[in-house]
Amino acid sequence: MIRIDKAMADFKRILQEEVKKAVSTLYQVNIEPNVEHPGQSEHGDYSTNAALLLAKDLKIPPLKIAEDVSQTIQKINLPILRSLEVVSPGFLNFWLSDDALLREVTEILKNKQMYGSSSVGKGQKVVVEYSSPNIAKRFGVGHLRSTVIGQALYNLYSFLGYQTIGDNHLGDWGTQFGILLSQITDKKLPIKNLTIEKLEELYVQFHQDSADQPQMMGEARAWFKKLEDQDQEARRIWQAVVELSIAEFNRVYNLLGIKIDHSYGESFYEKGMKEVIKEVREKGLSRKSQGAEIMEFPGLPPALLLKSDGATTYFTRDLATIRFRLKEWDPEKVIYEVGADQKLHFQQVFAAAKILGWDKDRQFIHVAHGLIRFPEGKMSTRRGKTIRLEEILDEAFKRAKVIVAKSANFKGLSVKQKEEVAQALGIGAVKYFDLSHQPQTDIVFDWEKMFLLEGNSGPYLQYAYARANSVVAKGKVFKPVSHVKLCQEELPLLRYLYRFPEVVEDAANNYSPNLLCNYLFELAQIFNSFYAVTPILKSEGDLRSLRLSLASATAQTLKNGLTLLGITTPDRL
Repeated sequence: MIRIDKAMADFKRILQEEVKKAVSTLYQVNIEPNVEHPGQSEHGDYSTNAALLLAKDLKIPPLKIAEDVSQTIQKINLPILRSLEVVSPGFLNFWLSDDALLREVTEILKNKQMYGSSSVGKGQKVVVEYSSPNIAKRFGVGHLRSTVIGQALYNLYSFLGYQTIGDNHLGDWGTQFGILLSQITDKKLPIKNLTIEKLEELYVQFHQDSADQPQMMGEARAWFKKLEDQDQEARRIWQAVVELSIAEFNRVYNLLGIKIDHSYGESFYEKGMKEVIKEVREKGLSRKSQGAEIMEFPGLPPALLLKSDGATTYFTRDLATIRFRLKEWDPEKVIYEVGADQKLHFQQVFAAAKILGWDKDRQFIHVAHGLIRFPEGKMSTRRGKTIRLEEILDEAFKRAKVIVAKSANFKGLSVKQKEEVAQALGIGAVKYFDLSHQPQTDIVFDWEKMFLLEGNSGPYLQYAYARANSVVAKGKVFKPVSHVKLCQEELPLLRYLYRFPEVVEDAANNYSPNLLCNYLFELAQIFNSFYAVTPILKSEGDLRSLRLSLASATAQTLKNGLTLLGITTPDRL
């Protein structure tokens, strides 16, 4: 089973091990101490409450335990530590040494785009299912969350050394296609004249008309059954709709800079569905219910394996998908980045996988994202209330072009170069606005917050990167400094940069790219404060080299983090 919470950056790991050894030596107790960054920097670079947790069982005052642990650690003269402090009622605070902090800057400059990566996932596979739009519908803004969160998770796991497989599970099967087939054939529409807009219009019209004509849904189900039964006309129309939709999706993915390893539609698992049904029946795990076939689970409603007319369901198709992934890739973890409205569905699918014995040494994780809402409320394709993602991206591009036009930094750039920067700003703003929110929360779409140039936004971070990069370019040649007397101005950056590898692992471990966003925003703020009060280029000698090293390390760390989020970093802004 995958465990990445044990592989934090070296500083944290070393301190955890030393606290663990000290407690074992002093009290013959084996613990896994919690070593974290304190909320306030004056309480150290790391802190542990291990003494407070041990006090009750050992019946020793926590302050005494903390003092004993502190003295034990101090005896070994850890080179990464400057000092330790015991604080009532029993906290132990650690300050990293100047040399340790400076060495980390050297590591950033040496490893460049690989800084923060690790081999913690070496030899292990992770499948990330994300984006997964439905065929025959325009790529709406509602698809944005799964697409960008899923891509960020894919990037994070890849960065940590896992063999990561991205799978775009296209919705190209089910009763919705029966709806389209019935509409297209009933209206005798030529396939060559179909467009995504027309298909979506037919879908909306069906739901409006079927409210007064309930027999229409029966006709739609009959057409889907024809599709499953290999009816030639149904297959011909369906194939044309699939090809039209995929071309549209790829165009939007190109705009977003999204690349997904595989795009298997639900139809791909047609043969696998028959194999799943056979296995379920052979193991006696299903039963008939009102003409349909169901699977039952403790503490959950039953799931529909087959409808009364013999047609498959979303549940059946997802089981066939798991079966394929286990045979094809044999992953230790499968992550589903799908909306929160599918929570019960995935509980049933994962419960079925467990009953079938497919979960041995594996994890199935549903990262359930919230909705994107607008002031006027929730969107719905059935009611015709959707906003195309491309409309959002076009508007973001327009707003970014206004920013670029007002900036004096773009004099001398060609029209094409300005448009490339504007596109990076616009797409970055949209992606970051989404990713900076905790995945499970709903988002209220807000253009003003998205383009804040002095707040938590993509453009703010891109500007911070460009500023740091510009300083380094002007500084030209400088040498990394490993030993120099530090001033107060440098310490906030030094005491924050080294946390990046830990944050990358935390974001992956918690399936929360917003943790990386939080870190990058704080880093950008610290650097901008440093830049505002510190003469970097006018400094001399080792001090100048140190400050240029810090600017370079900041630029590299911001770039690495934004790249993991799928956001481009223009060198000039």
